[in-house]
Amino acid sequence: MPTPPLLVLDLDGTLVDTADDLLATLNTVLADEGLPPVTRAQAGHLLGAGARAMIQRGFALADRPLDEATLDRLFDVYIPLYAANIAVHSRPYPGAIAALDRFAAEGWRLAVCTNKPETLSRRLLGELDLVDRFAAICGGDTFPVRKPDATHLFGTIARAGGEAATTVMVGDSHTDIATARNAGVPVVAVDFGYSDRPIAEYAPDRVIGHFEALAAAVADLRRTIG
Repeated sequence: MPTPPLLVLDLDGTLVDTADDLLATLNTVLADEGLPPVTRAQAGHLLGAGARAMIQRGFALADRPLDEATLDRLFDVYIPLYAANIAVHSRPYPGAIAALDRFAAEGWRLAVCTNKPETLSRRLLGELDLVDRFAAICGGDTFPVRKPDATHLFGTIARAGGEAATTVMVGDSHTDIATARNAGVPVVAVDFGYSDRPIAEYAPDRVIGHFEALAAAVADLRRTIG
C-alpha cells in the first residue's frame, strides 16, 4: 500500500497568527524593566524568531543595553508567562481549518515543523483543539538541529510516517523555504505571515494569499514536478 502524501506546516505566521499573544507577553516583560511597549510593526519578522530575538528588539528600540545575563533572566520570565497566555488571542488563519479538513479527507497526513519549542507548540495546538489532526508535531528542540537544517524536516517526515518524495511544505519565512530547499521538498509560501521581506523574493515554488488557495497550489505543484 503506498505511503500517504504528507503536508508539513510551519506554525507561527503560517498555521496560527500568534502575534498578539507573543507581543502581549513581550510587553509585560518590558514593562517590568521600565521599557516602552513594542508594536506589531516594530516587531515585524522577529515575531517568528523567538523570545530572545524579541526581547533584544525591545531593548534596542529603547536604546537600552542588554547583557547576556539579563537576556537569560528575561527569557526565563518570558517562557512561563507566554505558556500561561498562549492562546488568549492566537487563532488559526482564515481558511486554515477547512484546508486541513480537505487534505485529511483526500488521504493526506499532516505534520507541524516549527522552531517554536515542542512543548509550547503542543500546548498552543492543544488550546486550539488541533493536536489530534497531526501525525507529528516537531519543535525547535525536538531534534539536535532545527530549521533551516534539513534534518529537522526529515525527522518530522519520519515521525509522521511519510516520505520526502511525497511531502509538500508550507511556511511563511525564508527559513521555511531554505529548509524545504535543503531537503529537496517543494514548498508553498503564505504571504500573510512574519517574513522580513515579501515572501516571493525568496522564490518558493508557489505563493498563496489565503488558505483557500492551498489545495489548488499543491495540486498544481505536484503536477508540475511529477
